[in-house]
Amino acid sequence: MPTKLEIFNQKHIKNLPEIKSGYIVRVHQRIKEGDKERIQPYEGLVIAKKHGKGINSTITVRRVSGGIGIERIFPLHSPKIEKIEIIKKAKVRRAKLYYLRNLTGKKARLKTKRDFEAAAIATPAEETKENAE
Repeated sequence: MPTKLEIFNQKHIKNLPEIKSGYIVRVHQRIKEGDKERIQPYEGLVIAKKHGKGINSTITVRRVSGGIGIERIFPLHSPKIEKIEIIKKAKVRRAKLYYLRNLTGKKARLKTKRDFEAAAIATPAEETKENAE
């Protein structure tokens, strides 16, 4: 039998797309300034996802602005988060990408999934078959 806390948490969990480390996302956050309210997008690379799939789950989003790395932690199921868009997906081999904090320029780039799909289509084995004919 679910407890009152579990019932309350189930009501407030949002239906979000699957977000993993290595994804470039745009988070639309509701900001209140005085009497006015507006939506501000924040685009960056997800370097960590913590606390599972529950109500407490968070993502850490990193972007470089003016040569300075800026990281923000967003609670996924917060009422202030309007929506989360996935812009790109990169192939990563780690769950936490904290090593990117120490890298700059080309070294900090990740290969996107599109690059790997294109490489799989044009393999050397297929090119040799075409040359033999």
